[in-house]
Amino acid sequence: MLSRRSPSSRVEPQSKTVGERRMKCVSCREEYGAHDAGTCKECYEEASETEEELKQEIDDLKAKVAFLRFDNHHHKPSFTDVVLVASDDSSTSVPVSVPAHKAVLMSRSPVFKAMLETEMEGSRSGTIKISGMSYDALRAFVNYLYTAEAGLDEQTAYDIFVLAEKYQVKHLKAYCEKFLVSKLNWDNSVRSYAFAQQHNAKLVLDAALSMITDDMVKLTKREEYVELVEKDPRLVVKIYEAYLAKQFNTAAHMDSSSKSVG
Repeated sequence: MLSRRSPSSRVEPQSKTVGERRMKCVSCREEYGAHDAGTCKECYEEASETEEELKQEIDDLKAKVAFLRFDNHHHKPSFTDVVLVASDDSSTSVPVSVPAHKAVLMSRSPVFKAMLETEMEGSRSGTIKISGMSYDALRAFVNYLYTAEAGLDEQTAYDIFVLAEKYQVKHLKAYCEKFLVSKLNWDNSVRSYAFAQQHNAKLVLDAALSMITDDMVKLTKREEYVELVEKDPRLVVKIYEAYLAKQFNTAAHMDSSSKSVG
């Protein structure tokens, strides 16, 4: 935590203001009052924000290391002993397989662990079919299980999020969700909102709803909106509920502010 320095240690007294001892901030050299401690308020807040960012990076790294740690009880050094087969129902191409190690799958995913321990879904034969998924998405998913790294684009992030949710790979799910939030814009907001509702992606949902409800007039003119009305009107109702709640909160805040001024 940022240490608070005493005025006598690294600050310079100023005598411009009579009756109050003035100091210079050791960071930005701006003046501040003697009751502060070592830095001005702005520099102190900036340093605190930097500290929080560093803590978050450290926590992310710790989570990644923990994710990559093998469970030695299940780990058996060997060549690949299981094959994952991608089967995209919308494609006419022949399914493509991705080789892997059972030990890795079991240590990363509780779903794979249960599946392989009970020899479910063809795992006895050494083949696990992953339906409704492209080869590229499956390969990226398996690569993350080994390296905790994933080269994402928007579509791949959607697909891998679905796999991470299905196989309960929490760290990967959070990784994809943060990526999708960072790529959110007006053009993909409706699609992101519908996806988030279907797959319980709360960060994406909140961010998409906030963006959508900022301009409802513009929303109703979009082709994606028309499609959503036809396919799932329930989601459209939720958008309007969020919009009305936002309008109510804004009005209540303005009313409270006007009363306090009066």
